[in-house]
This record gives sequence, structure tokens and C-alpha cells, in this order.
Amino acid sequence: MSRKLIDLSVVLTDRIASDPPGLGPKLTYADHDAGAQDFERIFGMPVDKQLEQKGAAIEKLDITTHNGTHMDAPWHYHPTMQNGKPAMTIDEVPLDWCMGPGVKLDFRGKPDGHVITAAEVEAELARIGHDLQPGDIVLVNTRAGSRYGHDDYVAAGCGMGREATLWLTERGMRICGTDAWSWDAPLASQMARIVETGDYSLFWEGHKAGAETLYCHMEKLANLDQLPGTGFEVIAFPVKVEKGSAGWCRPVAIVNG
Repeated sequence: MSRKLIDLSVVLTDRIASDPPGLGPKLTYADHDAGAQDFERIFGMPVDKQLEQKGAAIEKLDITTHNGTHMDAPWHYHPTMQNGKPAMTIDEVPLDWCMGPGVKLDFRGKPDGHVITAAEVEAELARIGHDLQPGDIVLVNTRAGSRYGHDDYVAAGCGMGREATLWLTERGMRICGTDAWSWDAPLASQMARIVETGDYSLFWEGHKAGAETLYCHMEKLANLDQLPGTGFEVIAFPVKVEKGSAGWCRPVAIVNG
């Protein structure tokens, strides 16, 4: 049986507006000439004795754990989870959560700022003919995936609300993800709803569901449009940042042909 690997991560770069102003990554590239000078300065190896006078190329990064494709831990959402337990940090996430059957929910037709409900999740699962199982890794395909690299990316796509998030976790989901900047609807749209209704509980409601339940979500996924609704596996191991609220990851989908 043939299999196809689909990279579900974006490239970590500071060349595009992938985060709100002031929150984006900064990358500094040091070439082989600079590396040769570093070898001489640090280790005493003369530049003219190095192969073609070239040393090691490196990159220096000024980033948060939420730049690029990453997995959020419950600690990011709130100091406690499951109604009072200390929230799990990214280095505590069980590895067996991070690989399993994939399920794609296609919400590309929903408007920007729309908050997905439990009923809409149920309807989409019925459309693809899938009965959600504990351990399924749920990936949410929004319009935002098509806008990555564009100035409107952060404001694009729909998001998952508290009700939908709790519905999924009640059925055993522990890992999920979205191709949008946030698991929630774009922050500007959240604030607009709060101004309209006066209901401040609408702010970051999908994330804050983590105070009641237990789950991790990935953000800034890529290539979800290439996935079927079901019939694939997902592997998504986060980097172990000590006591971290998130860890970068390179999730991969394995589609059997």
C-alpha cells in the first residue's frame, strides 16, 4: 500500500505578517564567513585554516513559542484546567496523545469571525460519515489557510467556540488544530461581538474552555485542503519547552493510498 506524507506546518519566517504587530518572529542569519570568524574567536581556529575559509552558518531567532506552527498547552489558556487542577505545560503533554487518526472538519465556507457551534461540528461529522472516537486528532480547515502569507491572515477564518470545544473534549479528543492564527475566531471579531452584546465571556472562549476540560490545540497549520475528511493519521510532537505554554511542532499527515 502506498502512502503520502503531507506537511501540515508553515515555514517560520519574518517576511510575512503571520502575527499581530509586535508579536511576530525576528530571524537573523549569520553566513559561513561569519561562522569562520566565530570559530577563530571562540576556539582559536584561524580563518585561513578552515576549509575554503568557511565556518558554520547559523540563525539567531527572537521568537515566542506561539510563532510558526505550534501546539498550545493548557497552561496557555488558564493557570488551572478541569475546574481546578494545575494546568499542564507543554513538556508534560503525553506523547501518545500526539499521534492518532485524523479527522478534518471543513469550515472553509463559514464567514470570517464566525464562531463554530457544537451543532455545526455534529453536522460536519455527519457529512463526512464519521463517529468521533477518543484519541481522534481533529483538524479544522478554515478560510484562513488560503490567506497565510497575506496581510489579512490574522483576521481571516472562523473559530471554535466554547460549546464546540467542550463537545469535542467530552468525546475524548485531546489534540486538535486549525489553519487559522487562533483556535478562536479572530480577536477583532470577538471584540466586535462583545461591544454589540456586552458579554465579556465571549472573549477567547474556545481557549478558556481549557479551564473546564483538558486538551491541546495547534495553530497555523498548513495544507489542510489536501486532506480527506477521514482515513489518515496525524503525527504532531511538540518541542519540550520547560514549563512552556506552547511548543513548536511540525505535524505530518499520513494518507494511505
